[in-house]
Amino acid sequence: MGLWQRITRIFRASTGAALDKIENPELVLQQTIRDMRDRVPELNNSVAQVMATERLLLKNHENLEKQVVDLDSKIKASVKMGRDDIATAYIGQLQQAQIDLERTGAQLEHASLASKQALKARDNYVLNMKKRSAEAMQLISAAKQAKLQEQLAQTMETFNIGDDASTFNEMREKIDRRVAAAEAKLQLGSSNVDSQMADIEREAMDIQLQGKLLEYKSQMGLLGSGAPGGADRQIEAGESGGQDNIVEEVEAEPVEPEEASEARS
Repeated sequence: MGLWQRITRIFRASTGAALDKIENPELVLQQTIRDMRDRVPELNNSVAQVMATERLLLKNHENLEKQVVDLDSKIKASVKMGRDDIATAYIGQLQQAQIDLERTGAQLEHASLASKQALKARDNYVLNMKKRSAEAMQLISAAKQAKLQEQLAQTMETFNIGDDASTFNEMREKIDRRVAAAEAKLQLGSSNVDSQMADIEREAMDIQLQGKLLEYKSQMGLLGSGAPGGADRQIEAGESGGQDNIVEEVEAEPVEPEEASEARS
């Protein structure tokens, strides 16, 4: 391939690509429909001319037929009158009229065939034009829909929420972590309170048990005289100072001399 051919091919390819970019399919199809419709009057004129030629030939053929009949009558009349010279002249005219009639008949036959073909071609063109026009309208509708889809896609690209969604997810994770930490702290705090309440309840139970123990000792006379009152005081002291204070107060309770002597005896 020569250099010039390569350059020509590159130029045609570049030109075609540029035309494809600026070419609007919708406008091209609309113009194609207009061009097809504009050709219909031209076809009608062509068909009309063919039909006019056919009619003219038909009229000439009819006139020649009449002329042949008229000349034949004149020849017969001249022969009856003994005018052979006139009859001979009419015979020459008759022969020429017959030749013209034959030639006109052939032309008329061709003109009639051409007229039929022209009408058929015109009708086929109109039918094809309607079909192509319908297809073109569908293509135009599809082109408009494609254009709207492209515009919608471009609009959707302007509403790209990829970065915003990432930021939103990140902030949501942070908030979830904070909520989880707060719930954990609250749960730990509730556990400490529950533990402290359990300790208090156990201590109160121990105090009650010690009080009951002192009551039994008092009833059994193991605490000496005044035990009931002393037991009450020891229970009250135990409630205010704890189990150790109760034992110390019981041990420190004074014993009357009489009770001590009775105890020794």
